[in-house]
Amino acid sequence: MRISVSSDMDEPVARALVARLRERGHEVTAHGALRPGDDPQWAACSAAAARDVAEGRADQAVVCCWTGTGASIAANKVPGVRAALCTDAYTADGARRWNDANVLALGLRLTSEPLLTEILDAWFAAAPGADAEDRENIARVSRLETASGDS
Repeated sequence: MRISVSSDMDEPVARALVARLRERGHEVTAHGALRPGDDPQWAACSAAAARDVAEGRADQAVVCCWTGTGASIAANKVPGVRAALCTDAYTADGARRWNDANVLALGLRLTSEPLLTEILDAWFAAAPGADAEDRENIARVSRLETASGDS
């Protein structure tokens, strides 16, 4: 799988994220502080990773900032992206199953390497669900991106 990764800081957990993804056999494209010479501001690098997903250059993305909040906000401004800030494995599983999230947002401050592994395990083990109510909610979110914003 092609995964775009961004971080506004070159922190140990961000480097561990890239390493864990590569160990799992994913092709990683780095943005922000993880790519020398790139813009490390969370809004810029998170949007760049999200655009990789929206434009088909990546299958998924993982965006990081100190709390994960700014990274998720910036990523969610890109049409076609459904970014979820996940602080634990249960949330990561639900984000994939119920929300068909295609971008994982992580906080650098509280995500330890063992927790990172748990979150990634859950994220990659889950798949978008087929429940009609969940699918309708995903469709409503997509309609919110249109000019009219009708849901």
